[in-house]
Amino acid sequence: MKIAAVDIGTNSMRLLLADYVEGKFFNRQKYINTTRIGQNVDKEGIISDEAIQRNVDALHEFANIARKNGCEKIYAMGTSALRDSKNKEVFLKKAFDKSKVLVEIISGDNEADLGFLGVVQEVEEDDILVIDIGGGSTEFIVGNKSDGIKFNKSEDVGALRITEKFLTKDPINDKEFEYAKRYIETTIMETIDKISNLNITKVVGIGGTITSLSAIHQDLKVYDTNKIHKSIILDKDIEEILSNLKKLTVKEKRNLNGLQPKRADIITAGALILNIIIKKLEIKDISVSEFDNLEGLICQKLKRMS
Repeated sequence: MKIAAVDIGTNSMRLLLADYVEGKFFNRQKYINTTRIGQNVDKEGIISDEAIQRNVDALHEFANIARKNGCEKIYAMGTSALRDSKNKEVFLKKAFDKSKVLVEIISGDNEADLGFLGVVQEVEEDDILVIDIGGGSTEFIVGNKSDGIKFNKSEDVGALRITEKFLTKDPINDKEFEYAKRYIETTIMETIDKISNLNITKVVGIGGTITSLSAIHQDLKVYDTNKIHKSIILDKDIEEILSNLKKLTVKEKRNLNGLQPKRADIITAGALILNIIIKKLEIKDISVSEFDNLEGLICQKLKRMS
């Protein structure tokens, strides 16, 4: 059965096409479009008309790709920015009218569940921590394949949200960097304390921030899923990349190998969030997964049908 899943994130919209046979994924293809539905949502509480149109058009394009590839179902979910916006219904109606795809806005907890479900398709270890740094929020999930999820929490710190709130200078200055750092630490500290008391055997990162950091670390001129999936980044690597990003202008970041140019303005905030998490949890290395909430969404939907 060929299935499509769409994630309308705060920073980007992503599409997964895959054959799903007896609980396993084959012929996975992923597409990404930096659509920024969450632009200024944190500040103004609404999605702008331009952002609505951008995302309606992108969803229509993704739906066409899915249908041309013979997908029997198209599942779509909206995350942090859509959860937070007062005019989400305007987008949902326009999106359905144009693409005939029903977008389901999921809770932070459900988003965390789906990310974990995607990761454990490939990971067999005992209790793992999955970290998903998105544009508007960061999900923390602890559990294992046999017992499921034991702890999850969604925190309102994301790469786009933190950039808009604090990192306004180019290059970033020390004062706003410190303000951002303090804000992130204060927001996530309770969650960090809870996770510290759990017996974690492995840490897995998913989402655009972590895959970008892996690609930067590997100096990839062309993004290669096979080189990203299951790659390892050490704590000192993240510290070094963050230190370098902080000094660069957005224009200079756009020329970095491994980084999508459209992510250049928010990657520093994403790297800062990850760096704070690994320092506070005293993590030495993090494994990167290309299986995430898109795979999780397909698993969840098809299990409900069976």
